Amino acid sequence: MRHRRIAELMTREVVSVRGDAPFKEIARTLSQHQVTAVPVVDGGGRVVGVVSEGDLLRKTADQAAGQGDLPTAPGVEAWERAKAEGTRAEELMSAPAVCARPEWTVAEAARLMEVQGVKRLFVVDDEDRLVGIVSRRDLLQIFLREDDDIRREIVEDVLAGTLRLEPASLTVDVRDGRVDLTGKLPFRGMIPAVERMCATVDGVVSVSSTRLSYDIDDTEQGGRRS
Repeated sequence: MRHRRIAELMTREVVSVRGDAPFKEIARTLSQHQVTAVPVVDGGGRVVGVVSEGDLLRKTADQAAGQGDLPTAPGVEAWERAKAEGTRAEELMSAPAVCARPEWTVAEAARLMEVQGVKRLFVVDDEDRLVGIVSRRDLLQIFLREDDDIRREIVEDVLAGTLRLEPASLTVDVRDGRVDLTGKLPFRGMIPAVERMCATVDGVVSVSSTRLSYDIDDTEQGGRRS
């Protein structure tokens, strides 16, 4: 099986700012490029942090509170107050930035996005230099695969290539990414493995094995035949 890598899905042209970029330059960059966050890079192009609209809005909220228009929020940490008072990217940014590697799979990137609660990942090389950006929308591209491509990969790579099953023993039907398996397996214990491997194929939405049967129930002592 061949999983799509982040390098195949990411956008390679990424706008960034240097650590000494002033507040207004950052705001202008976000507006001109219609993005909600930009990575902050050092002189070698290495990602050292990220500045988002939220980071900039802290200053607006801080200024309003300072004018007496709004009360200071209780429990505001010192680092948050320091960021609100910052005027350059290196003072406003959140660090470290959440990054991915070009060789990661879609599943690995999606898992990190979910754990970190972010909508995008900056992609860096082995020396942490910025090489691209990947978003949730980019990751969803794998679900645009044609059903015939998904079916071919399941039949040739999963069933015949990895599990060494006779192609004629199973029928694979794929509609809108939903996989329906029909046929007979040598052992009942193989069903969960077949399900899991089919589910990992890029573009698969769901897998149904309710119409799979088996010759021997190896999950019971004695190996009862079906």
